[in-house]
Amino acid sequence: MDTKFSTAEELTAALRTGEVTSLELTDDAIARIERDDKVVNAICVPDFDRARAAARQADRARARGEGGPLLGVPVTVKESYDIAGMPTTWGNPAHRDFVPAEDAVQVSRLKAAGAVVLGKTNVPLGLQDLQSYNEIYGTTTNPWDHGRTPGGSSGGSAAALACGFGALSIGSDIGGSLRTPAHFCGVYAHKPTLGLVANRGMVPPATPALPVDLDLAVVGPMARSARDLSLLLDVMAGPDPLTLGLAHTVTLPPARHERLDGFRVLVLDDHPFLPTGSAVRAGVQRVADALTDGGARVERRTPLLPDLAEAATLYAQLLFSGAVARYPAEAYEQLRTRAAGLSADDRSLDAARLRGMAFSHRDWIEANDRRELHRHGWRQLFAEFDAVVCPITPTPAFPHDHTPDLLQRRIDIDGVTYPYLDQLVWAGLATMPGLPATAIPTGPSADGLPVGVQVIGPMYEDRTPLRLAELLEQSIGGFSAPE
Repeated sequence: MDTKFSTAEELTAALRTGEVTSLELTDDAIARIERDDKVVNAICVPDFDRARAAARQADRARARGEGGPLLGVPVTVKESYDIAGMPTTWGNPAHRDFVPAEDAVQVSRLKAAGAVVLGKTNVPLGLQDLQSYNEIYGTTTNPWDHGRTPGGSSGGSAAALACGFGALSIGSDIGGSLRTPAHFCGVYAHKPTLGLVANRGMVPPATPALPVDLDLAVVGPMARSARDLSLLLDVMAGPDPLTLGLAHTVTLPPARHERLDGFRVLVLDDHPFLPTGSAVRAGVQRVADALTDGGARVERRTPLLPDLAEAATLYAQLLFSGAVARYPAEAYEQLRTRAAGLSADDRSLDAARLRGMAFSHRDWIEANDRRELHRHGWRQLFAEFDAVVCPITPTPAFPHDHTPDLLQRRIDIDGVTYPYLDQLVWAGLATMPGLPATAIPTGPSADGLPVGVQVIGPMYEDRTPLRLAELLEQSIGGFSAPE
């Protein structure tokens, strides 16, 4: 049985019937990593000995008649998750030797479900880039074009999935860090509703692993099929037992519809801050056509849509206010001085980011109040629509760019350059209000690069965009392997 690109669902079925053993799957995955990962560099911290031991244990458990949703399935984990006995560095050389004593809550849930952890996947320094490279582990390349990035910050996980290094992975997302790598590498990812999935142990090295309520960031599943996203989300979802003292069970509403012809979908591909490149626009159109052909009601505009320019501005302010929250007092005062020098007429995203970095607590409360108005706007929109389809970034994967200052980088959109960080606007559309969003592949661009879009759903109705992703996979196809 060739299991290289099998889904977790397919592997579970094969394990159940005895067609293959977990040890065979694990040995095959390890052989692929050792053979193929020299150029891609997706797996930065292998854990092969413990993986083989876990696979043998899974085989013995199955022989005893035991089960589990992921029993015996090989998976990978983003480097930023704590795994006992393995380094957690976030790409920071100062923490090269930091080894946590206990697993992150999601790693514990993977293991409890029977998954076999092959190792950790690469990330950018501090998880703060749309690329995945650092001084400790080097650069991860895109499996479709090694001269391009796989995305970030869960770029190692997306590249691993595209290469067949395990059937599933777990990542995190605050600036598209699940969705952008999925888009760049042609795989699937789901950004859950804010707060749905416990995040304890996905913290910077040497930081106490506490059950913290994060403002924008989430952790979530990555896979090679939409159905596998749902399978893994069911393992991951639920509150932290340290917070509620309960088992991590959670009941989400069912998908609003089971067939394409029941869905009401708003399709967007224009943003006031920057254009959408032709390759991504074509991907959005492929999805729109499939929806229409399947009988869904598709609209291109509505007065119910919250203002995209204000949404992008709020997102930039909230994101960067958090990013600098622990800066030294002197650095913070310098930011305040720079922000005070901005023209009142400067409404650029660069200005929004700088103003956010200089936020006082009073400023943050005001921005958060405006966010609540946006959330209410989304509630009103989702009374008339079931999902929103839109880009994740304006382009497919771009060439590696390691210019140290992100503010000096540019992103090329059909021959015209724009500020590098402005491409976050589409990811922020779901992140700022905390909405669930599923990244799906739409097929290759004209020059053969993967293109994905995101399906945004109503808060706590994660099963609705996930179901729509499944239906679209059936109609337009899903993951295809890089040559």
